[in-house]
Amino acid sequence: MLNWSAQSSRREPSPSRARRRPLRRVMLSAVGATALIGSAAGVTMVPAHAEAPANQGLNPVGPTSFADLVDRVKGAVVSVKVDVVEKSDANGADFGGGLPPGMPPVSPDDPLYHFFKRFGSPMPRHPHKGEALGSGFIISSDGYVVTNNHVVNDATDVKITLQGGKVVPAKIVGVDKKTDLALLKITAPGTYPYVQFSNTMPRVGDWVIAVGNPFGLGGTVTAGIVSARGRDIGSGPYDDYLQIDAPVNRGNSGGPTFNEKGEVVGINTAIYSPSGGSVGIGFAIPSEVAKEVITELKEKGSVSRGYIGVQIQSVTTEIAESLGLKSTEGALVAQVQPNTPAVAAGVESGDVISAVNGVKVENPHELSRKIAALGPNAEVDLTIIRNGADKNIKLKLGKLPDEVQAKAGTVVPEKAAKTALAKFGFSLEPSSDVAGAGKVGAVVTDIDPDGPAAQKGLRQGDVILDIAGKPVVGPADVVKALSDAKKDGRRAVLLRVKTGDNTHFLALSTDAS
Repeated sequence: MLNWSAQSSRREPSPSRARRRPLRRVMLSAVGATALIGSAAGVTMVPAHAEAPANQGLNPVGPTSFADLVDRVKGAVVSVKVDVVEKSDANGADFGGGLPPGMPPVSPDDPLYHFFKRFGSPMPRHPHKGEALGSGFIISSDGYVVTNNHVVNDATDVKITLQGGKVVPAKIVGVDKKTDLALLKITAPGTYPYVQFSNTMPRVGDWVIAVGNPFGLGGTVTAGIVSARGRDIGSGPYDDYLQIDAPVNRGNSGGPTFNEKGEVVGINTAIYSPSGGSVGIGFAIPSEVAKEVITELKEKGSVSRGYIGVQIQSVTTEIAESLGLKSTEGALVAQVQPNTPAVAAGVESGDVISAVNGVKVENPHELSRKIAALGPNAEVDLTIIRNGADKNIKLKLGKLPDEVQAKAGTVVPEKAAKTALAKFGFSLEPSSDVAGAGKVGAVVTDIDPDGPAAQKGLRQGDVILDIAGKPVVGPADVVKALSDAKKDGRRAVLLRVKTGDNTHFLALSTDAS
């Protein structure tokens, strides 16, 4: 089983601690997993008579040694030890009582965890202390330290182990969960060695070294190259990771990735791994992102980001065709949240945001980063595509709340008889006829997992709010819209669908064959 794993390390002598603080894992979808599985590299054969190009100063072997570089930077790399209060799970029970004697801690991701949760002997539990280990690096002579938020999350006490083994106390200045960054301050007086962020981004293929505290071993150095840039691993709206092949493991979280000049180009955060150990695919927060966040944390203790007030999603090929768009660029507005700048400016569900202040937007992640970086109260010109035509909208950004949940709009309810859409592979009922579904739209009550609707992303329990830009009052509206679209020669029709608290669009083919 493949997983993303945040690379802090916990020493957890009890099963409850293992369950409470496993390495953070986000299970890959089949598509994601396939995308990251490469084939064996081929060999290019050169004809005997061909002349190889002259070596233009390239050094394919790499530096003879990184020793001088390591000597310059190692004093600024530290180990971060954090005491935390372990909390009970949702049921307030500890399943450690059912573990056989000598059984090591069991993670919730381990099949044995579910076995012992079912057959073990649950025991009441109370909050108790745990410990986290990670890495960090000093960025100023007065002792400011950068690390990951997940290393210091829920900390009650923080200590820094310096090069040479000296342990000093530290405090948390500020954290930013959305980029997984944290800023600490050593409280012991003194002058400390420090390193600086790079002002230039590395290129793919550049050499880098990672220094950190894997498995609590202390200062460990690994080397590799930048494998890719701009990676989105699904951990948050501002994903823009460097991918590196310098090995990083548990406990490397928060440690620096250096370029050959000894400048920090990234902060090690996660790995792609089938086992929890390094397989040569690691992810680091780039310095250009970290510098802005750390500056705000130092000045204000928190990060303020710009906010429009919309849920957005990618424009797929089918959605583009449904909307009459020429490309899949931009960000589709799936839901406009109430009492937000978007409402005040007249942004509507179904709009495609194609540019910000005249600069083209490629996808939703790029839009999120652009708006966040502009900050609250910034005046913004949005270019949107509505009904196939460009439209400019001016708005003043708000401040991004800590948690944002979109709520579905109100549509006049109407009871209707159950409508079967067998050829599309799903059935609908009015929301008002389904307990707990509310009074808006039509609920998917049954779906064929191999049918056309399921293949496009529709799921049992989804609520269809709009179809072809018109509100859905009952199942009959869906049937009519699909029929009308097919008569008009359209190959797909756009549905606005509510799944839980999230709203999104999907395109359903009018031809169910």
